[in-house]
Amino acid sequence: MKLKVGIIGCGGIANGKHMPALSEVKEVEMVAFCDIVVERAEEAKKKFGTADAQVFDNYETMLANTDLDVVHVCTPNSSHAVISIAAMEAGCHVMCEKPMAKTAEEARSMIEASKRTGKKLTIGYQNRFRTDSRYLHQVCEEGGLGEIYFAKAHAIRRRAVPTWGVFLDEEAQGGGPLIDIGTHALDLTLWMMNNYKPKYVVGKTYHKLSQTKNAANAWGPWDPEKFTVEDSAFGFVVMENGATIFLESSWALNSLDVKEAKTTLCGTKAGADMNNGLTINGEDHSLLYEKKIELQTGGVAFYDGAGERPEVLEAQSWIQAILNDTEPVVKPEEALVVTEILEAIYKSSKTGEPVYL
Repeated sequence: MKLKVGIIGCGGIANGKHMPALSEVKEVEMVAFCDIVVERAEEAKKKFGTADAQVFDNYETMLANTDLDVVHVCTPNSSHAVISIAAMEAGCHVMCEKPMAKTAEEARSMIEASKRTGKKLTIGYQNRFRTDSRYLHQVCEEGGLGEIYFAKAHAIRRRAVPTWGVFLDEEAQGGGPLIDIGTHALDLTLWMMNNYKPKYVVGKTYHKLSQTKNAANAWGPWDPEKFTVEDSAFGFVVMENGATIFLESSWALNSLDVKEAKTTLCGTKAGADMNNGLTINGEDHSLLYEKKIELQTGGVAFYDGAGERPEVLEAQSWIQAILNDTEPVVKPEEALVVTEILEAIYKSSKTGEPVYL
């Protein structure tokens, strides 16, 4: 018996992450594909589906006419909640792509649906499954850094604005780099700190470079008229226990200090950063030290020791949580806090005031 999986949204993130990863999990088979552009769903079936897999252009029709165990929601942010809730009500466990939802209210409704239906819900924060992330998390869990009271969440691109799909559409996405890549950095940071109790947030978003015409960009110039989200955003979070987090995010920023989905942690026993590989720093016998973590074993011409891809480990872990009835690595309550903080940064920027949670 294999778990039957349906994919809702067969665009970039489904093709780049979800479907290739699920194809390497032997306990599942992809039997249904849905996209408003039906040709995309048909192409996904050819690449990843079973011979008798079904194709749909409407998720409600798919849920009503298939017998699925699991659904992966890979649609724009504005539809994450409504589709995830519908899938859980149809009896499916749900993996929803990040961020959890466009608003915190929507995210809370997803958790309520999970509890009401008894179906598991997780969010696609695959950076937790990187080798450096898993190692550092173990160090933090074991108390190696002591009390982590200051951290930075990094999501800085110099010029890498996604110009396809609805990334530049505020109505569909809810925001720009903050909700797109800042969400990964914040999730990593909160997970390392094991601190999900924010007290208040101060934030500021900018639209300084978005109106540049013929801009240098990794994916070609963007259309300034369609660029309705921020090009950079920054937030300062104070937690209930007094710890503080600085969150930085950008798609376009005049900075050479580029780093994405990384965290810097400062604790009472030691510190850590992912800025150039993974480094632990501290004091030992009245002397300072830096410990560089070797993340690849190397030494063999045909094997670099890099380990499995994060998205594959994410998919395997998620499916095992369903089969063994255990909690997923990314708990929806944790993802909710990420969404609450991001929403507070946007609100603080608009009002010019701190937002208390």
